[in-house]
Amino acid sequence: MIKSLFTTGPLTRSQFRWFYLARTISLIGSGMTPVALAFAVLHARHGQQLLGYILAAELLPNVLMVLIGGSVGDRYRRDRLIQLASWGSGFSQACIAAVVLTGTNSYWIFPLAIFNGVLGALTSPAIRGIVPELVDHEDINQANALVNTSRSAGRIVGPAVAGILVSTVGGGWGIAFDALSFFIAGAFMVRVQIPSHPRSPGNSLIHQMREGWAYFRCLRWIWPISGAWAVMNAVQMGAWQVLGPIIAERTFGAAGWGLTLSVKAIGLLIGSVMMLRFQFSRPLRDGMVAAAAVGIPMVVLGQGLALPYLMVAAIAAGIGSTMSTIAWDTSLQQGIPKDRLSRVMAFDELGSYVVIPLGEILSVPVADQFGLRTVETWGGLIFIAAALVPLSLGLIRQMTMADIRTLAQDQEDVITR
Repeated sequence: MIKSLFTTGPLTRSQFRWFYLARTISLIGSGMTPVALAFAVLHARHGQQLLGYILAAELLPNVLMVLIGGSVGDRYRRDRLIQLASWGSGFSQACIAAVVLTGTNSYWIFPLAIFNGVLGALTSPAIRGIVPELVDHEDINQANALVNTSRSAGRIVGPAVAGILVSTVGGGWGIAFDALSFFIAGAFMVRVQIPSHPRSPGNSLIHQMREGWAYFRCLRWIWPISGAWAVMNAVQMGAWQVLGPIIAERTFGAAGWGLTLSVKAIGLLIGSVMMLRFQFSRPLRDGMVAAAAVGIPMVVLGQGLALPYLMVAAIAAGIGSTMSTIAWDTSLQQGIPKDRLSRVMAFDELGSYVVIPLGEILSVPVADQFGLRTVETWGGLIFIAAALVPLSLGLIRQMTMADIRTLAQDQEDVITR
């Protein structure tokens, strides 16, 4: 299989190869930063409170500016946006590493975290939208699977390497490696060349955002799934990310929780590798069925089943998560015109981001009222139900990839008349 990847498919295209190398090296570096930064900040004065504020400082610009990022991604060359963002992220991470390594006041990390968040918001839709410009339509699914394979590998390798660096030479060097990875990624992106986007009359950013919203709203196969993911992400971040460690600390301990997260990352990798050779016949239906598996570990955890059962459920969740992500991105990339793709994906991302703080804030008070395990169990059940609700629509259940392309083209014809 490995040999065939280099003789057929997206890796035969030099443009995609350079992009893939750039994403792989930056994803591995980024996989190190959460662990390295967390322990570096926690060692500072008032570190526990400071860490939460720093993470929020990076997330907030994503919520506020992702729609602008979608318009920018459709307005300018995506390859150059990614290149400039890589170098900008390398600079900011190098500055954060310098703050940590020199023992400078950790509050200097705040403006750098905000800068990182702005860069992420401005370029995330461009990164998701560039694949159709680098490969043929029939190779988009495999190209997404390759990128997700690197992302999954980065989540496995990055934290492990960061942990070693933290325990030996300090977290600052892990952040420094991330900075280096961004500079290398920027250098690789120089080799990626795609055509400039044509400008349309009156294409201000506000006009483009309105146009993107109109297109997003009119495509009936997009918004039900985006709405479902808004609920699913809020539940997952609250029940799994916040309540999960609390339950683990009171039962099988931090080591067991870390092991569970590790095997889930392995599941992500397995799912990515599977999608290199497999494509859903009905990507919307099959993708949401796969996504429902993410709720299973919450139910297992809430029911107090033994750690081995939780680990098996976590692997299944990892496989389902990455398969659904690849199916969804491939559907958008094949069903949305390139000149609107980043804006549509920006609205999709906004829906994913905007409700997350609500889930994080409400999870503990609700658990105090009804009990940790009860809320965890119901969180998993609500997640599964939200994933399956869009299947009540015949359009979602029945659409093939060819149907998605046809409906998108019909909508484009209506808009351009």
